[in-house]
Amino acid sequence: MTATMTKDEGHLDDPTDGQYVLYGRRHSNQRIFTKMLIAALLSLVAAFVLAVEALHLAEDPTASLACDVNAVLSCGTVAQSWQAEAFGFPNVFLGLMFESAAIMMALIGLSGVRIPRWLAIAEQVIYTFALLFALWLFSQSMWVIGALCPWCMLITYSTGFIFLSMLHYNIRERNLWRSGRGAKIAHAFVQRDIDLYVGIGYVALITVLVVAKYGPQLVA
Repeated sequence: MTATMTKDEGHLDDPTDGQYVLYGRRHSNQRIFTKMLIAALLSLVAAFVLAVEALHLAEDPTASLACDVNAVLSCGTVAQSWQAEAFGFPNVFLGLMFESAAIMMALIGLSGVRIPRWLAIAEQVIYTFALLFALWLFSQSMWVIGALCPWCMLITYSTGFIFLSMLHYNIRERNLWRSGRGAKIAHAFVQRDIDLYVGIGYVALITVLVVAKYGPQLVA
């Protein structure tokens, strides 16, 4: 079997590893990086809004923010917690850097230029940290702070999709596992659309947890 791919399909020519070929539009650069770009742009908008509001709170800690909807949906409550500055400065500035990097990566991917393996792996590492950090912040908001920031929730959702998009690309290019059992399992993970179901489950689980805990309070 020959593993030669067209540019539109987004695969690389590799005549020695046909068993790891991924066919179909879902696995093309256009699909992978368009999804990643949309998620990163949404997150960047959210991070920018939160950065502006962080400056407002720095000037006036008692200020009411635009996304202070009620006692549960309150950016101000979350922003004034110690968790909002886990590294000694507003977390949102990390978001601005991460989302900018994701947008750059998505644009490179959409341009048709092959992303160097080291850069693709570095982005995967960054977004593994970003995803874990976003989930930690979500858990703190849910069960410690007792309030949710709508813009932070958008970033939490989007970060998951950016992570999965980058993982999809890295598995397709065999950047993480060149061969062996790891490559076989990773290939099956995207070939059978398990990553797609994981993304849907990720959004569903977070949404169910929020609704189950707060229910009517979300619109009170």
